[in-house]
Amino acid sequence: MTAPQIDEQIAQYSQTCTKLIDEVGRVLVGQEAMVSRLLIGMLTGGHILLEGVPGLAKTLTVSSLAKAIHTGFSRIQFTPDMLPADVIGTEVFNPKEATYSIKQGPIFSNLILADEINRAPAKVQAALLEAMQERQVTIGTETFRFDDPFLVMATQNPIDQEGTYPLPEAQVDRFMLKVMVDYPTRDEERKVVDRMAGGKPMPEISAIATPEDIMGARGVVEKIWCDDKVRDYVVDVVRATRNPAELGVRGLEGMIETGASPRGSLNLMKASKAHAFLQGRNYITPHDVKSLAPDVLRHRVMLSYEAEAEGKTVDDCIRQILDNVPVP
Repeated sequence: MTAPQIDEQIAQYSQTCTKLIDEVGRVLVGQEAMVSRLLIGMLTGGHILLEGVPGLAKTLTVSSLAKAIHTGFSRIQFTPDMLPADVIGTEVFNPKEATYSIKQGPIFSNLILADEINRAPAKVQAALLEAMQERQVTIGTETFRFDDPFLVMATQNPIDQEGTYPLPEAQVDRFMLKVMVDYPTRDEERKVVDRMAGGKPMPEISAIATPEDIMGARGVVEKIWCDDKVRDYVVDVVRATRNPAELGVRGLEGMIETGASPRGSLNLMKASKAHAFLQGRNYITPHDVKSLAPDVLRHRVMLSYEAEAEGKTVDDCIRQILDNVPVP
């Protein structure tokens, strides 16, 4: 495919994504970063972990996006008494015919909101994360593949401690992005109050795109060009989380216990391509890498006790790395 043809496809599909963002914005105030990260997940096939206090429109965002794409949406509210079968499904016995039939669980959809995943016990978390990784589940003797697009957006509440089961670091790594959802600004919150407390019905979301559009855009994202120098920059940023001094980052000696694996480099490259695509460009810039690095790396970098004692956060360390690793 020639460069003009790629540019034409980028213009076509990125315009569709812009319309999606605008349509979701009809019911959502602010949170543009969360919506764009969701689209990046859909355009790359990566799952997303959202962390934020309740009431920040996480559920509304995902359900609105599902309506705008005219695709399936399923919400799973996790509780400590759940079983894996409550997520993936199970075999049901029919006593009249003495046969078993398959009852599929809520994981069989396109957009899945895994609400408060840290409330689910380890077996349920493992079942969900295995389905996310393999994009299929086995119930009894039958294996079922999920339809594309397939995106899991899991949320966890950072303020709850009782009755929670924190995700192990190795399992958190299965998520492409970890997005921190913050409070709205004063002006945004005022708009929320005006819109929701005025007694008016919420605007209806119209179907702007189809699953086929998303899969077509995904194919275009893979064709986004990346210069070798930018590839080196991606690798250097991720390697700096393992050995900061080697990449010339001072002040982080002894602060990082475990850095990001090569999976971090791959996901940062994919996310940067999708970010460039959403900007209507056919190439990646270092700015794309810098914009997505915190979301890609914050759940892959483990700090030492020394860093925690000094009050450093993972985001502080990532910011220091981005400020010091030479930009091409």
